[in-house]
Amino acid sequence: MRDVDIFALALGLSDPWIVEKTEFKPEEHRLDIYIEFKRGSQFKCPSCDYHGSAYDTIEKTWQHLNFFQHEAFIHARVPRIDCRSHGVHMVDVPWARKGSGFTLLFEALVMAMAKEMSVKGVSRLTGTTDTRLWRVLEHYVDADLDKQDLSGVRKVGFDETAAKRGHSYITVAADMETGKAIFVTEGKDATTIKAFAEHLEAHGGARSTIKEVCSDMSPAYISGVEEHLPGAAITFDRFHVMKLLGEAVNKVRKEEAKTETVLRGSKYIWLSNQANLSANNLTRLKSLAGLQLKTAKAWRMMMIFKGLFDFSASRAIEEIARWRLWAARSKLTPIVEFARMLKKHWDGVVRWLTSGLTNGLLESLNSLIQAAKSRARGYRTIKNLKIMTYIVAGKMGQLPT
Repeated sequence: MRDVDIFALALGLSDPWIVEKTEFKPEEHRLDIYIEFKRGSQFKCPSCDYHGSAYDTIEKTWQHLNFFQHEAFIHARVPRIDCRSHGVHMVDVPWARKGSGFTLLFEALVMAMAKEMSVKGVSRLTGTTDTRLWRVLEHYVDADLDKQDLSGVRKVGFDETAAKRGHSYITVAADMETGKAIFVTEGKDATTIKAFAEHLEAHGGARSTIKEVCSDMSPAYISGVEEHLPGAAITFDRFHVMKLLGEAVNKVRKEEAKTETVLRGSKYIWLSNQANLSANNLTRLKSLAGLQLKTAKAWRMMMIFKGLFDFSASRAIEEIARWRLWAARSKLTPIVEFARMLKKHWDGVVRWLTSGLTNGLLESLNSLIQAAKSRARGYRTIKNLKIMTYIVAGKMGQLPT
């Protein structure tokens, strides 16, 4: 079998396309493949079913997958046809998408590598500028966004992540049932919820169908949900609430440690799960917890509060209400402030007992985003961070076929 026939098979070419010749330049680490079409061939208009002969041709070149360690390029005279309805148009070729300087197989490799390594790294491996690669990633993400169907979305989670050092953020909206990021926008204020609602409606969804929202206690997110997703109930998950209570306990410890030296260096044992403590630390915890310390009282209150979520929803609500009154009278300032927070956000806190929504999904998506940022050592633009967020957290940018 001739080399041109082998390359035609490898490229999946069919009539009227043939490999005319190849040029291998080992000293330049380069392979050039020249594709031609058979004389008298008919081509389909890109916009309709009209078929016509070549009106003229334009020389085009595409970067292809490397041939072993050699860069490979495809060259072809691409016909233009004169369609009766749409005028003169360049025809589509089967090995590349319109407007791209890469073959589909090359772009498939780029999409696969970009999910596992930095775009800078892909650039070094392929010998292509990262700017051109970002255009490829953006194309396939935009293609997935264009065909996105959000008609079935009912439960949404919102979380922010830092785009770069300072006060630059993006907000990620996730479908809490599919576990995928479905919308990414710049900022972390109430307008991000408005932007999500508009995106939802533009892709087959409706504001009225969103019944559950999970987020942190950001006043901006809360007001945004109340205004733009008025039919949704907000859940503040129990782990976020417990984190705030843990911070209150630690504030009590820090203040008391100024006069009670026995508390110094004990932060870890008060805030850790007892199952994770070493034997020595567990012994120290039990010893300190038995002393007449404000920190010990705050810790016992935290442990009691944690157990209240294990009751049935109706009883848990009653017990949490009693605990809140107890905390408000505790004379431990951070615990009193926590009790005020519970009162202010009561509906969202107890909503977890019926919705069961947690920030776990949002945190796992955020970890994927942070890992991508770490690999890239940050992104030059928020636009690039948004693209990569859609890829790693939204599973968008599917491989071209």
